[in-house]
Amino acid sequence: MRKLLIPLIIVSIVVGLMSVFVVDEGDRGIVIRFGRVLKTDDDLAKIYQPGLHFKVPLFDRVQVLDARIQTMDDQSDRFVTSEKKDVIIDSYVKWKIQDFGQYYLSTGGGNRLTAEALLQRKVADGLRAEIGSKTIKEIVSEKREQVMADVLTEVQASANDIGIEVIDLRIKKINLPEEISESIYARMRAERETVARRHRSQGREKAEVIRAQAELEVATVLAEAEKTARVTRGEADAEVARIYADSFNQEPEFYNFLRSLQAYEKSFNNKGDILVVDPNSEFFQYMKEPNASLN
Repeated sequence: MRKLLIPLIIVSIVVGLMSVFVVDEGDRGIVIRFGRVLKTDDDLAKIYQPGLHFKVPLFDRVQVLDARIQTMDDQSDRFVTSEKKDVIIDSYVKWKIQDFGQYYLSTGGGNRLTAEALLQRKVADGLRAEIGSKTIKEIVSEKREQVMADVLTEVQASANDIGIEVIDLRIKKINLPEEISESIYARMRAERETVARRHRSQGREKAEVIRAQAELEVATVLAEAEKTARVTRGEADAEVARIYADSFNQEPEFYNFLRSLQAYEKSFNNKGDILVVDPNSEFFQYMKEPNASLN
């Protein structure tokens, strides 16, 4: 009897250990019995929350599935727009398991890679339908948010088939194929060069107008200055003539004497000149008798 007691204890311990299982925080468990998912009375998969649970040993197998939000962020695909131009779109999807039983059956035993492959196909189909009805301009700027919202709605509906709830879908980056990018960049450079040439031409035209206006203003100022200078010189000459006339009228003999001295100075200024004049002429009047006429 004692010999049987030890094996029974060992078997009891093993059976007891096989009868319990633990579900970690963030996970959910489902029980597979005879190849089928154990369900509740509502025909839904029985979900085991985090904690310690019991199962039927040997007949039940526990499948633990991650209940947290997952990110699918490694997909980049090429699509064709309504303009028949290719674009490369990089997107990411936030998802989690909604129906654990359906997820288990649809993914071949809860395989995450299989689940993401199926989900990626649905996302690609949704993007292809939306991108195919939009232009590049609409996708890049005007209707990008609308495209993401429409694709999200469509994928949410189709992902129910695999027991997945799609929480969010975002387009991270939109690129053009290299061959298309080069042609677009070349066209953009040509357009910018055309704009630059137009601006340079307009700048030269404005410069000529400004230069002509400046030259006109300079000529006007110079003409006004010359006019003012001539008027001033004329007034000064008139004033000098008036002073000379007044002086001549007051002392005509002294004026004649002063003018004769100025004439002597100009005549004898150059020693090399020869002057032939009659000594009895009036030119030498003040040299012969300087005081005669002043008396």
